[in-house]
Amino acid sequence: MEYYGNTLCISAPELVGNGIMSQSNYQKMVTRGRIDVARRGGGASGCTALIAVDSLPTKYLDKVKEQFPGGPEVRLQGWVTSNYEVDQRAIAFFSNPRQTNLDLTPEKIQEYVVNASVLNCCIKLYDRASSYRKLMGEKYDWNMMTGVVKILKDVYHHTLPESTLRFRKKVNEYRQGGYAALISGKFGNQNKRKVDLKLEKLVLGLWCLPNKPYGAQVRDLYESFLCGELDAYDVKTGELFSPNDFTDKNGEPITLSDTTIRNILNKPSNRAIWDKSQLSWASFMHESMPHMHRHAGEYSLSQITMDDVDLTRKLRDTKLRVKAYYAYDSVSQCVLGASYSRNKDPQLVRECFREMFRLIAKHGWGIPAGIEVENHLMTEYKYSLLQEGTVFAHVRYCAPLNSQEKQAETLNGAKKKKSVIHRNHTGIGRFYGKWQWRAEARKVSDASNDTWEDKEYFSFEELVADDRRDNYEWNHALHPDQKRFKGMTRWDVLMERINPNLRPYDEITLARYIGEKVETSVRRNSTVRVAYEDWWLSSYEVLEKLAPNNYKVTAYYLPDEDGKPQNVYIFQGDRYIDQVERVETYNRVMAEQTDDDKRKFYRQQKKVRQFMKFVNKGVEETPTIGIQKKLNLNHIDNETETEITPQGPAMQEAPKEPPGMGAVAPDVPDEAERVLQHAVCRQARPNAKERQQGICKNERSFGTDKKNLGTVGKDADRTNGRPFMHETVPKTPMGEDEALSGILALMEDSPDEATLRAQAIADI
Repeated sequence: MEYYGNTLCISAPELVGNGIMSQSNYQKMVTRGRIDVARRGGGASGCTALIAVDSLPTKYLDKVKEQFPGGPEVRLQGWVTSNYEVDQRAIAFFSNPRQTNLDLTPEKIQEYVVNASVLNCCIKLYDRASSYRKLMGEKYDWNMMTGVVKILKDVYHHTLPESTLRFRKKVNEYRQGGYAALISGKFGNQNKRKVDLKLEKLVLGLWCLPNKPYGAQVRDLYESFLCGELDAYDVKTGELFSPNDFTDKNGEPITLSDTTIRNILNKPSNRAIWDKSQLSWASFMHESMPHMHRHAGEYSLSQITMDDVDLTRKLRDTKLRVKAYYAYDSVSQCVLGASYSRNKDPQLVRECFREMFRLIAKHGWGIPAGIEVENHLMTEYKYSLLQEGTVFAHVRYCAPLNSQEKQAETLNGAKKKKSVIHRNHTGIGRFYGKWQWRAEARKVSDASNDTWEDKEYFSFEELVADDRRDNYEWNHALHPDQKRFKGMTRWDVLMERINPNLRPYDEITLARYIGEKVETSVRRNSTVRVAYEDWWLSSYEVLEKLAPNNYKVTAYYLPDEDGKPQNVYIFQGDRYIDQVERVETYNRVMAEQTDDDKRKFYRQQKKVRQFMKFVNKGVEETPTIGIQKKLNLNHIDNETETEITPQGPAMQEAPKEPPGMGAVAPDVPDEAERVLQHAVCRQARPNAKERQQGICKNERSFGTDKKNLGTVGKDADRTNGRPFMHETVPKTPMGEDEALSGILALMEDSPDEATLRAQAIADI
């Protein structure tokens, strides 16, 4: 029998081989699930099937108890064995002389750790009622437990008491006093630590005073506190510490030796607390703060790391250092962008971004996938350029003053100390540096008493040129990881190991966030003015994108190395409008024109023709519309001669002397007469030529052209049951005397006026 996990089991050979159960019954009960198989047999040598004892039927369970007496003790022993764990906290306690006030031997430490581990099992079982009821019945059986502990003595070699009462007493002492209760009295141990947690915190607090006292001073402060010479209180809570709380069992003040004080102060956890309390943030981050452990990536342009640095040599005019900002590729370590300035400002960062993206655009690479920066100088880009997904898919802001977190810090140091800069130039280092990193400087005895002069100074242009040469040498030197990139320079790694999953280059977005910004407006429906130059709209359909009555736009562009725009993009608010084209002027003097001038001339002519085509197309697609008020004509009586009465202001009588006529027009006939006159005129004209010759000039005079003549239509007169006819007449009779006289003469010459009238009505 043995325990498998927390379950007492019997092996299949023990069941079948000892005659407790036949082979056939065993197979049937396993197949039907009548018994629980805790572990299946087979596989490794000696691995047999294990059956849970408690799952056996009663008749088989009785046979097991007969052949294997002492089953409860065996189960209990198995449970303790399976739940036994070495107490790691006990190891730390007994191994620390500060906590035990003893220098215990490794043998004693092992003994006390085993005792603590066995007691932990007993207490664990005691606290789990369901477990001990299953093993011992309804009541915790101490006699059984002590018996099992006695048996386990041969296994773990503990020194716990074998007597039931003494064992129970030791359990209670251990519960109350902890690990100290297990230390033998021959060592003069008290069941109370001499230096408890409260005393340790008091000593640590005295050590963390702002004046940073030494260990000996901490002891003096502690003794002054015990004597009542000074008060100690918790600044956070206002609690006043009492010397009466720091006494032994006899009421005597607890005195601490120099060794005890030193042990408290040198405890690693207390040392870390002191570092956080007393050191500056920069010192704490560099000396105590853990840093991340990482390994390099596989593809270039997967991540960019950026940081600023002061060039080591000083300017001749200001005796200050040039500020530089670098953008490194994380895998190849190449410098992709560098900018320089006398001042550390946001423009320095912007120029570094621009140079990096100019290099990327030149070689046709994609947008780097990720970037790591620090918050300094990057605040204005936090919700634009450096917002995840806008340009870079991954953005990480590194903690300030923690050089281990940001790779650019390491690369700056490597370029300066281990590679290019220190080898190519003199005067590299600081006056406070050591060995080869010490730069000699002469102290000037002036009023400030803090002025140092270097041996040599340089101009801004010289320092920038030297640093760019150093960057070029750095990029084309062998990659430091020759195991992965054998024989390859940093530039080779950059060019040959580019990440295949980069986003395409997006100059429009980059121009908006790191480019130059110009407020301008669309002039003459064709151009905008940016950087003292005119730029064509790419097409005149762009005008449709502009907001109503708003020609103002914002132009963005990425300047080249000379600061000039190459591609200009215009926006209205956040809406992209167009990429404009540079206007190229030509020589207006024809005798001096070159082929290039002619090309520019025809180019501009083409732009003008495109505009005319755009406008003409719009005119053609726009209908020509004439409007007038609707007339309300009287019904026509079928028994009498049709009488049409004009309605509305359009049918009002014309004045006797129309403006601009220069002559008095004859009396205007009534509406029926006008209709007749029109009909007579149409009847009398043989062709268009005769009309042009003036036979029917009254057609223009009375406004019968397309602009002045209304629609002739038919409406159903529901009252009379037949259609009536109407014709819109001109707003103002503008006829000339000659035309009207011609019509009247024509009517006089007519042999049959009634016939003409009837024929005119039929034509209408």
